[in-house]
Amino acid sequence: MIFERIRSEGLAHISYFIGSGEEAAIIDPRRDCQVYLSLAKKKRLKIKYIFETHRNEDYAIGSVELTNLTPAKVYHGPGLKFKYGETLKDGQEFYIDTLKLTAIHTPGHTDESMSYVLTDPSAGKEAFMVFTGDTLFVGDVGRTDLYGPDEAPRLSGNLYDSIFNKILPLGDGVILCPAHSGGSVCGKAISKREESTLGLERIQNQALEKRKKEDFVKFKVAEQHERPPYFRMMEKYNLEGPPLLWHLPRPSPLTPVEFQKRIESGAVVLDTRMPPAFGGAHIKGSYNVWLTGIPSYAGWVLPYDKPILLVVEDMREVDEAVRYLVRLGYDKVEGFLCDALSCTMEAWYNRALPVEHTKLLTVQELKERLTKGEDLLVLDVRSDGEWEEFHIEGATHIYVGHLQEHVSELPKDKPIAVLCNVGRRSSLGTSILLRNGFRDVYNVLGSMTAWRNAGYPVTK
Repeated sequence: MIFERIRSEGLAHISYFIGSGEEAAIIDPRRDCQVYLSLAKKKRLKIKYIFETHRNEDYAIGSVELTNLTPAKVYHGPGLKFKYGETLKDGQEFYIDTLKLTAIHTPGHTDESMSYVLTDPSAGKEAFMVFTGDTLFVGDVGRTDLYGPDEAPRLSGNLYDSIFNKILPLGDGVILCPAHSGGSVCGKAISKREESTLGLERIQNQALEKRKKEDFVKFKVAEQHERPPYFRMMEKYNLEGPPLLWHLPRPSPLTPVEFQKRIESGAVVLDTRMPPAFGGAHIKGSYNVWLTGIPSYAGWVLPYDKPILLVVEDMREVDEAVRYLVRLGYDKVEGFLCDALSCTMEAWYNRALPVEHTKLLTVQELKERLTKGEDLLVLDVRSDGEWEEFHIEGATHIYVGHLQEHVSELPKDKPIAVLCNVGRRSSLGTSILLRNGFRDVYNVLGSMTAWRNAGYPVTK
């Protein structure tokens, strides 16, 4: 047996490559799918099957892309009118050479959610591995809010039945293979550890401590999750099949003059540098999302109908940024700032083109201004959970993902100090405010981490 986890950083997505004999299957492939072709070539296997655990909400699935590069067939769960692939029946069996994969319908996270049980009939009928998608994670279970609050109780009840009546009875020794690890938006408390068994989850998974169905449902319905707007595009793409890439977009190196012309024609600038560099000098109207933050935060602000231009710290980061963006369905990555001497922001200001600045504050400076009673608004852009745990007394709270829709509630006639946990999301927040005409805006360096390390007071 050949078994490989393929991790997609940022999204904390895990897909799986299973091989035996001369055949292979892929579970939940990502869109930049060359990795599976390379593995198949290296192991001398033919990709025969592609299995989806559900219509994913947080990334564009790579099934259609992979079927155009291989003879593999795609399978997914019942209940949705997919425009590609074939619909599974509960209990349907497939063979990967001598290995048997059984599809079991496990609704709850979504109605069409499937899990896949792997057995080796030559050794016995017992399962040894189960691929659970977003139904069961290491340390958590799938969210049940995607259909709205009215449907959450029903989905939560279905999730309970799927986990306790279908998955856990497979046996404590069965290896758990979920679709996400820690950092995913698909659960509240997913562990960063990717290895577990059903027996360990039965003991250690806090969500499974709610053993009575009514307690489990109550626990799930009370959860609060963010739902980025890009989810709507992912749901569309993953029902119809995303546009074919054939290869990753290859953004062109653009001189500052060319870059400026693209902006004037409607392109959106994504600056992937860290906050201090962005604050020092950036192109007016840029969004600042640090490189590894793209999977979590670009989908809150970037449009799908406009070209995207990149400003990077190092030209070697362009490919990584493109991979992150295409996994979210952003294919119009048309160029990055570059001239003969530099492929960074330096190229822009060396050309004497106008720059914008974000003012920076240390926590000591912020504390001093608050102590003096200055008319300064402190804007905390962390999540609801982070805010409820502790915050600065008197601060205003708007999650960074919702800031664009709430900017009209903020005053433009007073300074605004934006903070988050360490100063990265707050830099995105300042870039949103600057795009909306705010000028006296500060990013607080180190934000709440630095504030607490300095020993300054917080409240709940």
